[in-house]
Amino acid sequence: MDSTNMSLGDCVIHVMDRYLADLGGEVPGNLHALIIEEVERALLAHTLQHCGGQRGMAAQWLGINRNTLRKKLQTYGLDT
Repeated sequence: MDSTNMSLGDCVIHVMDRYLADLGGEVPGNLHALIIEEVERALLAHTLQHCGGQRGMAAQWLGINRNTLRKKLQTYGLDT
């Protein structure tokens, strides 16, 4: 699959299809929470990395308050 022209939604569908295939017919549980948590954790970590660890800048890029970012980083164990 050519990922150069894929939208973010297309990428989510592609990864989700692969995840469901890997389950081999097993019914997933709590799929919404699993996907949201995985995507948010990766988004926060990667944005923070691109901002050189500067939380204020990362919060600005994400469009959230610095305190909200701090709480989310704590939730995901990324507050080191």
